[in-house]
Amino acid sequence: MLNSVVLTRRQKIPLALRASTFVLGLTVGFLVSCVVLLMSGVPLNAIFSEFVYQVFFTSLGQSQTITTATPLILVGLGAAAAMKLRFWNIGIEGQLWFGAMASTWVAINDIGPENIRLPLMMLAAVLAGAFWIAIPVFFKLKYGVNEIIMTLLMTYIAFQLVQHLLFGAWQDPSTSFPVSAHFDEAEKLARLGWGNAYTGIWIALAAGFAMWFLVDRTRFGYYSNAVGLNIVTARSTGLPVTAVIVISVLLSGGLSGLAGAVITSGAEYRLTQFLAHGFTFSGIVIAFVARFNPLGIIVAGLIIGGIYTAGETLKVFYSLSEAVVVLIEGILLLSLLISDFFKTFEVRIRNLKGN
Repeated sequence: MLNSVVLTRRQKIPLALRASTFVLGLTVGFLVSCVVLLMSGVPLNAIFSEFVYQVFFTSLGQSQTITTATPLILVGLGAAAAMKLRFWNIGIEGQLWFGAMASTWVAINDIGPENIRLPLMMLAAVLAGAFWIAIPVFFKLKYGVNEIIMTLLMTYIAFQLVQHLLFGAWQDPSTSFPVSAHFDEAEKLARLGWGNAYTGIWIALAAGFAMWFLVDRTRFGYYSNAVGLNIVTARSTGLPVTAVIVISVLLSGGLSGLAGAVITSGAEYRLTQFLAHGFTFSGIVIAFVARFNPLGIIVAGLIIGGIYTAGETLKVFYSLSEAVVVLIEGILLLSLLISDFFKTFEVRIRNLKGN
């Protein structure tokens, strides 16, 4: 007697099944993460205290989580915009660097009147991020160049350009450290008066709701869903596949560039060589955890922001390495992807009689 496993894609997925699989995946991921932390020497009571209570139920923890989550939401939206259409943007950090450089250029050169300096910085960052990803999307569509390799390599180019500027023309003359000069008050996003939280969170939330409206309430969103599901079918039915891909990918780069401007003007108040590391992986995790849903990305960004906030505390008090924090992210992503598999497919086991 042989057993045959048959996978059948569900035609309709009930809301209850969506919610239950997501909660189950998150729970399993958290439990496995707890095991990892216990093996790393973190006491059980500290896991609940640092990962849950201190992060989400204290004023200081909430403000720090929101501060950390602000750029994460933007890069998550950027990752979702491209990857939903099977364009694998592995160069989010490069686009973030370009956005940070563009906003810094506006700030240190005092471009425009002070009362519109911040909007100009944000606009410059969006355009710079879109420009940096426009290069690989052109070569992808024109010559079939692999976007994974190209976007990844262009990240290194962007970082080297940042290094060149910070060790050269943009180096702060008052300190001689590889950082730019501090921004003026008119070039800083305001604080909310709640820990380190700043008004960049309103930008991130506005971007999230704007993307939700675009993909869920417009004809362009319908087109992008069709292209993401099956590009061959979408092209055969006459949909503007190339235009949809180009616009979506440029949005991806623009949102990632905006994240760079938000960090420089809201958290760092200058350009440094450390502000963009790790955002590519985090953006991809957030996008996949949220199933590319913009509103879900806001929630996922806050959860990942909370993990980073807790991780920083655990690193200080329990000598936890950065690798463990990244491992926990990966565990959560893997458990949610597995739960998504069982949500999407119905698994049946059939008994087959041998001859």
